[in-house]
Formats: sequence, structure tokens, C-alpha cells
Amino acid sequence: MTPVKTLLIDLDDTTYPTSVGVWPILTERVFQYMQQVVGIPENEIPEKRERLFLEHGTTMRGLNIEYGIDVQDYLEFVHEVDLSKVIQPDHQLKAALRSLPQRKWIFTNASRQHANNVLGLLGVADLFEGVIDVMDTEPWCKPHAEAFEIALKLAGAPQPEETLFVDDLETNLDAAKALGIQTLRVSFEEIASKHPVIKNLTELPYFLSNNGNKLVEGPPL
Repeated sequence: MTPVKTLLIDLDDTTYPTSVGVWPILTERVFQYMQQVVGIPENEIPEKRERLFLEHGTTMRGLNIEYGIDVQDYLEFVHEVDLSKVIQPDHQLKAALRSLPQRKWIFTNASRQHANNVLGLLGVADLFEGVIDVMDTEPWCKPHAEAFEIALKLAGAPQPEETLFVDDLETNLDAAKALGIQTLRVSFEEIASKHPVIKNLTELPYFLSNNGNKLVEGPPL
């Protein structure tokens, strides 16, 4: 494994466990937007949302292409939720990230506002160089190769082989690997994957150290 100098880390269902329950909250807001703003009949929404997501990378991009929605309006509507009851400060995650000398960036298909909110609630916002959000890579998004190319430029143009991309979705990881980026999947369930897998982002220091990367000493986990 080539030593990793830069970390591109996904946000939702990666920085926190899926069991936290953020996705159902956001999904409900997406459904409300599709019904109330776009005017899609309620009984058609689940199938349409899944198709838009699979065909376009995000529901937002699909709605923009097929229905002409305002993406900023969509992002503000979907992410205007209080997540403080489901996301709590994660001291183990903070210690794990602090122990890593690599430059760390969040790379998300969500908005910067949502990312900053989540990172703030987790208590780890100050450990990242910044957030690369879905507007930064517009009109592309993960898993499009163009989105990864933009993300690398925004992260200081590291070499792909010296970059590790961490995500919970196989399709996103496949796209990164095709560009020569190292990959790591976060899954809180036992799965079959073409990529190395950890169960929690707190295990990232152990993964890196076991693959020839030097770590700096941080607070005990």
C-alpha cells in the first residue's frame, strides 16, 4: 500500500453509524420536497426517488435534470432539520482522527451546511481541512469520475495513489478505484466487498498503521 498523504472521507453513514438514523430523517424531507414542491404524487415517490438516485448519483441531480428544480432550494429544504437528538459528540472518533497526520477532507454529495452541522455535532469539525460538497463538484457528483477529479484539485491536487477515499457505498468506491485512488469501505454490517472494510471510522488509524502508514500519537481511544 502506497503511503497515504490525503484522506477524502464521506459524510453521511460514514462519519457516524447508520444506526444513528439520520438517513430516514433526510429521506422523509426528500419525499416531502418531491410531493410539496415538485408535485409528484405520493404513491409514485419511492420508485421515482430510487430511480433518480441510481441513474443520476443523487436525487437532487435527477430532480434538477428531469424537473428543473432549484438545487439550492432543494438543499436548504432537505437539510433544514434538527439532528441534535440523533448525533452526539463522538470522543472516540475525535481521538482517532486527531491521531492521523494526513490531511483530511470531507467529500460529500450533501451540502456544506449539512456537513458543517454534522461535523459540529460530532465535535470533529476542526480536524478537517474543509468540506468538498455537491455544489463544489456541480454538475457532477459521486460516483462520476469528474466529481473525484474536482475533489482532488480542491484538496490540493494530491496524487491519486497517495489518497485514500473512505465511503459507505460500493459504487462510489468503485469509481474512485478506477481513477487510481485507494479505497476503504465503512460498513457496520458484515458484507462482501471489493474494497477493504472497517466497521467504524474510529478504526481508520488501525487500518492505516497495518498498511504501512505512520501515525502520530493522539489521545487514547
